[in-house]
Amino acid sequence: MTAAPPALPRLAVSAAIFRDGQLLLVRRARQPALGLFTLPGGRLEFGETVEQAVHREIAEETALTIDVVGLAGWLDVLPAATGGQSQFVILPFAARWVAGEVTLNDELAESRWLDPDGIGELPLTKGLIPIVAAARRLIG
Repeated sequence: MTAAPPALPRLAVSAAIFRDGQLLLVRRARQPALGLFTLPGGRLEFGETVEQAVHREIAEETALTIDVVGLAGWLDVLPAATGGQSQFVILPFAARWVAGEVTLNDELAESRWLDPDGIGELPLTKGLIPIVAAARRLIG
């Protein structure tokens, strides 16, 4: 009998989407990060670029069309944060809203367009505030 291969980190993308100075935050409806506010996004699929993944994930999760401006940093989500089930490296991007109204998929429970300065009062995923600040600088 051969041993199972070691689990590998998964690559994911997200987007800090800005519209008229407001930031879109979504609240997760399931694990990981159940109940926390975060940026919409998800896993990179084999054969797609990270930018293609950002556009696809945002369309799937929110039905929005966005313009990707640039990479706003990275987040390491270690197994301890996911109950030992998985590890992620998340690449969050700064983006501008282009078109559409938010229509959430079943992974998300709620969405809010908020002033980025006021998000600290919400239950947020770890490391979100510095990512939002970096994305805001990229948006200008």
